[in-house]
Amino acid sequence: MTTVLFTWNVEERLRDFLDNRIGTLPSIEVIFPADTSPQAIVKLAPSADIIVGWRPTEELLLAAKKLQLFINPGAGVQHLIEPFKRLGRSREVQLANCHGNSYFVAQHAVALLLALMNKIIPHHNWMVAGKWRKGDKDAKSIPIKERKIGLLGYGAINTKAHKFLASFDPEFSILRKDWGKHDVHLPAPAKKFSFSELHLFLDEIDTLIVAMPLTSLTHDLIRTRELDLLGSRGLVVNVARGQIINEEALFIALKKKIIAGAAIDVWYDYHPTPDSHGRRYPFSLPFQQLENVVLSPHRAASPFDDLQRWSEIIENIERFSKGDKELINIIDLEKEY
Repeated sequence: MTTVLFTWNVEERLRDFLDNRIGTLPSIEVIFPADTSPQAIVKLAPSADIIVGWRPTEELLLAAKKLQLFINPGAGVQHLIEPFKRLGRSREVQLANCHGNSYFVAQHAVALLLALMNKIIPHHNWMVAGKWRKGDKDAKSIPIKERKIGLLGYGAINTKAHKFLASFDPEFSILRKDWGKHDVHLPAPAKKFSFSELHLFLDEIDTLIVAMPLTSLTHDLIRTRELDLLGSRGLVVNVARGQIINEEALFIALKKKIIAGAAIDVWYDYHPTPDSHGRRYPFSLPFQQLENVVLSPHRAASPFDDLQRWSEIIENIERFSKGDKELINIIDLEKEY
């Protein structure tokens, strides 16, 4: 029997979906706790072979003596690397993440890029203000077909963004850390770059889409020098993690028009203090005052209520319960992704 513990108050619709998919299997017991306080979850932990949740406490991990697999329901696991490295000194527990929202994030990345290139935001604001047809003199569109798009990272998100954008017929370049890890089918031709060729990659492109994990190697990967390489026509879309691009360098590059613009869904402070007007900005510099940005409140994974995004998690639970050692989305703690 495989016991699976969920660590939050799972809404009824999702609970029914999971029950129908795995709760009816005789080899799997699913626990949806009525009390999701940390103390209650810790009491339930000793029976769990699999735990599904986001931010386990060290007390929970130590209490889960049978735990063999922890599944993070999202893609980002940077907050889990050190706790699981520490846990690994005493016993082996596999950590998995989930890319079930990658289609939505890729769609949002393309939407942000199109909004930026077609100047949707300023023209919308002018229309709201009653300024009819201000035209190309004030904000003209940028054709994608004339761009050189660089995909920084080539996992579940950027592979889909590549496919979505291919019909616009731009040139593509891809920077990927490990080209030998998996066979990769490219939906459109692209120049390939390795991690050590970052500057060559940036010098080749004018449009950067960032969709890679935040690790000790990628933290502050894009700074002043890297933004300079994009040039005055440069555009940046970030749907990965804010800290991959240095906040001050990005702000200065936008303010001084070192690059042409950016569309950003991921930020730097996720617990912002309200200002005197009650406004909460997830950054320390006034990005909201810039005219060459599209601001998005980390919502690329929407719709959040899509049930099919749980399919990868269900697949791992089913494989584990059958004794299958080939689990999906297992994190290499040394590589941090």
